[in-house]
Amino acid sequence: MSYDKVEQAKDTIIGTKQTVKAIRAGIVQKVVIAEDAEQRLVSSVIEEAKTHNIPIVYVDSREKLGRACGIQVGAATVAITD
Repeated sequence: MSYDKVEQAKDTIIGTKQTVKAIRAGIVQKVVIAEDAEQRLVSSVIEEAKTHNIPIVYVDSREKLGRACGIQVGAATVAITD
């Protein structure tokens, strides 16, 4: 999955806490995680995604992931809900 898929997604949730909440709510189709994010930050997202059988896609950069979401800062995780 490329950054283009994140840009094209209609509904996304940005951030680790919000992603975990969305996974638990059952509205997430895929999770995108930046490989350069700190493991301690994304471990809860990985655990929840695996528990709920949600596919995880890795991208190389938090900065690029943030830009793909239309924000000015890096994003460690993004949940795609559409």
